[in-house]
Amino acid sequence: MDDVLHQILLYSGYTILFIPLFVILFLLGWIKAAIFSPFVFLVIKIGDAGVIIGLWPLHLCWSAYCISKSKKFGPYMKCLMIISLPIPIALWTIIGVVGSVSMGIGYAFVWPMMETFKATNKPGFCNKLTGCLVDGTWTCVLGACTIVRDFGDFSFHSCFSVMDELPEAEDDENPIELKVTQVPGLILAILAGFLSSIGFGCYAAVVAYEENSTKKGLLYIVASVALFDEWTNDLLYLREGSCFPRPKYREGAEGNSSLHPLNGLDGQIEVVHADNSLTRTASQRIKALKAVVVWDNFFEACEGSGKELLRDGAIDKLDIEEWQSSKSKIINIGIPAYAFLGCFLQSIHSGSAGFVMRENIEVTNLNRPEGRVFDWLFEPMCVMKEQIRNLNLAESEELFLCKLALYCGDAQRIEAWQNGGIPPYDEIRRAQLEGISRRLQGFCLTLSRFPTFRRRFCAVVNTLLDAANNQSSGQRF
Repeated sequence: MDDVLHQILLYSGYTILFIPLFVILFLLGWIKAAIFSPFVFLVIKIGDAGVIIGLWPLHLCWSAYCISKSKKFGPYMKCLMIISLPIPIALWTIIGVVGSVSMGIGYAFVWPMMETFKATNKPGFCNKLTGCLVDGTWTCVLGACTIVRDFGDFSFHSCFSVMDELPEAEDDENPIELKVTQVPGLILAILAGFLSSIGFGCYAAVVAYEENSTKKGLLYIVASVALFDEWTNDLLYLREGSCFPRPKYREGAEGNSSLHPLNGLDGQIEVVHADNSLTRTASQRIKALKAVVVWDNFFEACEGSGKELLRDGAIDKLDIEEWQSSKSKIINIGIPAYAFLGCFLQSIHSGSAGFVMRENIEVTNLNRPEGRVFDWLFEPMCVMKEQIRNLNLAESEELFLCKLALYCGDAQRIEAWQNGGIPPYDEIRRAQLEGISRRLQGFCLTLSRFPTFRRRFCAVVNTLLDAANNQSSGQRF
């Protein structure tokens, strides 16, 4: 009984002390935010706005050049795209400036608060006190500079990487052309749509009058749009059903299936997958890996793979210097693809249901980070891993696939590096390996356009450059 009373008094004391401590930390974080937020806001606003406005003419000219050189579009489509090109760039400018202002305000006030409360988790009273006073001050300003750098990398390297793909086209790819003869019909269809909408509006007024409810009239309009969307999807052989609801706009009408969105075959398949999918319990959510852990592990794998390739002579200092001038795909795409392939092969050999990364960190469907971005990345990774598993590759074929993934189609480099990889004699099997390597390189190219990738990968390349210099001077690394 005394122990229970002691625990009650102890927790009551903690509760009483928590309130003034929380108020003190909140005021301290607010003071730091009030002092440093103007600097942070100006850094983000001026930096991002300078990047957007400074790259505006370059984006416009380079986009027009890539569109004019593209083989994916016909001449009329090129003219239309070039004429309308200032519109998306102007929208990008407006969204970027507004977004930078919002980011500056949010980051300037939220980050000092978070750092102040986070400092209480440090060991030792002196560390806690110093962290509460210092954390979130100049580190917040440095973080704002990092945000501007990541935004600059995304605006420059990622955007130009996307535009550089436009001139590339497959030999059998038909160019997308604007059918000029269909333009009058399109204009008539637009005018007919406007005229028919008047009739829908009039009938919506009738529904609102008969049901004595303005809401019912609005629901009729929504139901009409859903019906039209469903009909056009069927006409164009798109996904069945509609993304709009089919609300009930008559009191006397029975709730049947025609008043609700229809689920087609794709929707039924998704339901089956949803029933069979692995759900996470509360304990599994607690054990879920953080995105920063996976991201850090990926760059550590790139660094380790790069040093391994330097030791084996697969890459050299010249490749690294070419990457710095944006002339080498082996470093930017080849090394990440090589690292991913090593992860796939290790996971297959260990029989893992997910992916075994460095330091024996395993990522599965249960503990992977949550978020739409990881949903997009996890599924193609699983597909590529299963494709490699189903091929039942021999060791020599695995090593040959490593060469294909690293050298991005450079036949001379593939032949020059003798790592024990031998191409299959079967042409179909070799084509399968080449297809997997191209998909893996495309996946890594998409990954290289993500924010923060360029900054983090620059640190990896600098480490590899130091290792190459040490190797050339005879030192071990």
